[in-house]
Amino acid sequence: MTFKKKTFNALYSIFAIFSCLALGKLCSHVAPILPSSLYGLIIFTLTLHFRIFNADHIKSSVVWCLKHMGVCFVPAGVGIMNHFELIKQFGIAIVAITFVTTFLLLTVVGLHYQRFAVDDE
Repeated sequence: MTFKKKTFNALYSIFAIFSCLALGKLCSHVAPILPSSLYGLIIFTLTLHFRIFNADHIKSSVVWCLKHMGVCFVPAGVGIMNHFELIKQFGIAIVAITFVTTFLLLTVVGLHYQRFAVDDE
């Protein structure tokens, strides 16, 4: 693939993704049911399905992102493997604590948001 074609595909991908995210932001303002990034993902999927954006131009960028995505997850996996005995011994407790604290955090943040969002309007 030539440099010109790679550059075009990268710019095309950036345009496609950011335009879908911008439309997702707009949808989130109109119908604040889902987060804007989720609306953007849905719009991106639909534009690829209905061939509004050419998937062949986006493919190389997606492959590159998937190829390098492991960098985000490898350090956590190595950390877990270094302490496998602790995970084996306390795994259920760790999972339970993670779920309970996540639920509590989301509940507290949601309640505070409702309280202060109603006060601001």
